[in-house]
Amino acid sequence: MAGHDVPFSFSSLDTSISSLKNCQTYVDTGMDIATGVALDLLQSGCDTVDVESMEAVMLEYAAVNRDLSNYIKAVEETIGKLKRRTPEEIPNLKELVQERYSTLQSKNTDDELRQSDKFVQFKEQLKDLRKQMGMPSEEPEVNLDEDEDIAVTQSIDNFTCSITQMDMVNPVKNKICGHSYEKEAIEKLIQDRHKKKKPARCPRIGCDNHDVNTADLVPDTALKRAIEVHNKKQSH
Repeated sequence: MAGHDVPFSFSSLDTSISSLKNCQTYVDTGMDIATGVALDLLQSGCDTVDVESMEAVMLEYAAVNRDLSNYIKAVEETIGKLKRRTPEEIPNLKELVQERYSTLQSKNTDDELRQSDKFVQFKEQLKDLRKQMGMPSEEPEVNLDEDEDIAVTQSIDNFTCSITQMDMVNPVKNKICGHSYEKEAIEKLIQDRHKKKKPARCPRIGCDNHDVNTADLVPDTALKRAIEVHNKKQSH
């Protein structure tokens, strides 16, 4: 009977791991919501302290996600080793998992949290929104009227899709080269090129990115908000 219990136990653990991975999707959703709130605060002209408080929230989410990842990894690695043993050789599973988890956690650093994909994207979106709205960046810099005029002109130019030559409505950003395009336009360009068995190059003049893929594209929330703000100002 003992030989039949072990596979069942492992099956239950696999189910538990799937549940933990589902939890990570909830954490990702929370980080997306926190990013949206921070952008709303910045766009409405709220105090810097309010925006920075959302940065603290993002770091907390990143820490939870890291802890989940380490625990999942500890369980998976432990199960992988135990499945190669006979039932009689299997020791205390909980202790083994905890030992491996503690080892992984001991390697944690604060820099790790700030380098997580979601947090980096969060900071980039805030930076982009400040730039697109003509707001000063977090870094101190000399603000001259001429420089501000140039910044505004550059921002307006950035609203135009290099494919459609029209203002973007649903912009996406290329993670590889940093350029943004209208979502539908760039996806069609990629699809058309791939149908011809050819890579799609970035349509921005002078860009050396010669292989753009849909997996490289992420919503450019900051640019979309900046365009909306600009359009509202123009309509008044």
